[in-house]
Amino acid sequence: MIYELRVYHAMPGKMPELLNRFDTITLGIWERHGIRPAGFWTVLVGESNQDLYYMLAWESLAEREQKWGAFMADQEWVSKRAETEKNGALISGYSNSFLQPTSFSTVK
Repeated sequence: MIYELRVYHAMPGKMPELLNRFDTITLGIWERHGIRPAGFWTVLVGESNQDLYYMLAWESLAEREQKWGAFMADQEWVSKRAETEKNGALISGYSNSFLQPTSFSTVK
């Protein structure tokens, strides 16, 4: 199992819209594509409270490539994303990392 850590940097004032899009749109589309979220976090104390952290669980990089590609090309996602960004982008940028659990990790 590998984990993808993604960090989205919300545009000023757009965090509620970003969270709502995940809750009401993105998660349902992910479920249809077999994408498994491992958790979501916002920053309580730290560098920026406009960052959303989340992790996705993958069996392999090949699985990620196939399922993420299908998600990004999904016509419902393309349409809903455009609709939610009609008044401007919700994020200014993002980063992602692929993490592999250590032998002593409690998460495998």
